[in-house]
Amino acid sequence: MASRTVTLEQVARHAGVSPSTVSRILNGTAVVSDDKKQAVEDAIRTLGFVPNPVARGLAGGRTLSIGVVTQAIDSPFYGAALRGIEDTLGAAGYSPLFVSGHWNADEEARCIDVLRARRVDGLIVLTGRLSDAALRALARQLPVVVTGRSLKAPGLLSLDFDNALGARIATEHLLGLGHRSIAFIGGDPLHPDSREREAGFRAAFTDAGVTVDPMLMTVGDYQEAGGRQAIERLLDARRRFSAVFAANDQMAFGAALALHRRGLRVPQDVSLVGFDDLASASYSIPPLTTVHQPVMDLGRAAAAGMLALLAGSKPDTALPPPQLVVRESTASAVGG
Repeated sequence: MASRTVTLEQVARHAGVSPSTVSRILNGTAVVSDDKKQAVEDAIRTLGFVPNPVARGLAGGRTLSIGVVTQAIDSPFYGAALRGIEDTLGAAGYSPLFVSGHWNADEEARCIDVLRARRVDGLIVLTGRLSDAALRALARQLPVVVTGRSLKAPGLLSLDFDNALGARIATEHLLGLGHRSIAFIGGDPLHPDSREREAGFRAAFTDAGVTVDPMLMTVGDYQEAGGRQAIERLLDARRRFSAVFAANDQMAFGAALALHRRGLRVPQDVSLVGFDDLASASYSIPPLTTVHQPVMDLGRAAAAGMLALLAGSKPDTALPPPQLVVRESTASAVGG
């Protein structure tokens, strides 16, 4: 018999028990004899019954699904976070529903409306541009976990990575190698993490008693093309620099390509540092020095926090501090 045609009632008849007994056994709430439990398990195996998690969830007032608002499903950064969310929720019997907000507050709000129409039990929002007030209001209606923010509200957990410290240690690394003319490729200034990384970059210069050259500060878009274009602008303007700190790995990859096309070698002519430590960073040529951000751990922590909120317990999750991973893309300054 095909598993899709088998009903809970058929399992009950085969096992000689009531449908409610089968339901309680499936939910783990039944207090029955071992013989009855064994009879139900045998019936399930014989008939090929596949429990419907949605139906079981609805019976308990839940759909066993969690809405996840990411910004770009195809992003190598967010992809790792989504994997961590999927693994953690799946192990607990929950299914994630992924949607992309594309860094647009209106689109994120539309995504949340779609997810709520599907009766998700909670929402995980990966950074994004929804206002803090909107997130707090949302948390009054269902559990919310948000990353890239520092928020406090009932029913809400925020997880924030220390972007300023990460950028600071990356810049200190370059300064320690003797570099003084360091180009900075920032991300979208509307992103909180972009502003924090620039602040960390500037703080390292201040601590070292070195003045930041504003002509070496440029903006990218967190994409490879943005990093390439940023370097091309600096070189076309004949700006001199011995090192580059890109605010994420994707821009660092683009910067490396632009330097290569202009005949500049990494790290012999220009040292290069990124941020995030994507899986591809260790396989770039040369392997990229970068700030390790535990992206998969971020996803796991967000999912674990959501499960804690759903269980009515206080989430006890925190992200590890940033660490610099030194590879072959940085070297001592020759001319500073």
